[in-house]
Amino acid sequence: MTSEASIQKAADRIWQAWQSGVSGAPVRDLIDEGDVAAAYAVQEINTNRWLEGDERVLSGRKIGLTSVAVQKQLGVDQPDYGMLFADMEYMDGEEIPLSAVQQPKVEAEIAYVVSAPLTGKHLTMVELIGSIGYALPALEIVGSRVKDWDIRITDTVADNASSGVYVLGQTPKGLSDFDPRLCGMVMTKNNEPVSVGAGAACMGSPLNASLWLARTMAAAGRPLGPGDVILSGALGPFVTAAPGDVFEARINGLGSVRAAFAKE
Repeated sequence: MTSEASIQKAADRIWQAWQSGVSGAPVRDLIDEGDVAAAYAVQEINTNRWLEGDERVLSGRKIGLTSVAVQKQLGVDQPDYGMLFADMEYMDGEEIPLSAVQQPKVEAEIAYVVSAPLTGKHLTMVELIGSIGYALPALEIVGSRVKDWDIRITDTVADNASSGVYVLGQTPKGLSDFDPRLCGMVMTKNNEPVSVGAGAACMGSPLNASLWLARTMAAAGRPLGPGDVILSGALGPFVTAAPGDVFEARINGLGSVRAAFAKE
């Protein structure tokens, strides 16, 4: 079992990387192998640091590692979650400064916006569907405070599930307007296709992933509520971003969304 002192050291290491903008060493030397609970304790320490500073407010949650393709890329076999803060959001097509994300990689997702509280230990799919106001196309730009993305499950969980920033599309759709399981996705980089996928790649359906997230967050004491954004997981492999790149994702029935990176 990982000691409280080691958990604090791991949190301090990631916090320093966040503050300095310089990626550092993994934290798995401080956290016992497979001790995901300790990794979430690290994440919670830094979440509280951000919230206590009155500089950031929560805007939602993200689920990561839902796609088999992404799991293979990172060498893990289970999903994870992280916090979303309001200052992580960029507008569709707005220029994203290079300093906003360390080692950025882009993935296309379906975002759900919650309209009613999701609380309780036994949330059902019916309750989830009834608590979602609408869906949007989204691009998540993940980043890692660990040098060279040298991560295992404990590293990414501790690092707020490798959260970076995100962009939401502006075409809200009701859940009956598209099929989240069968909808296809194509993401382009500078007008060239670089990632394809479908909702079924995300734990069988983005709604399945969202239910996992809602249940997990309720159990963790940070339940989802009205206005919260759910980034429900990648529909296809992520792609490395470079200065000046422009990404666009099109999701059948849901519309499109763009992310543009500043030039050096």
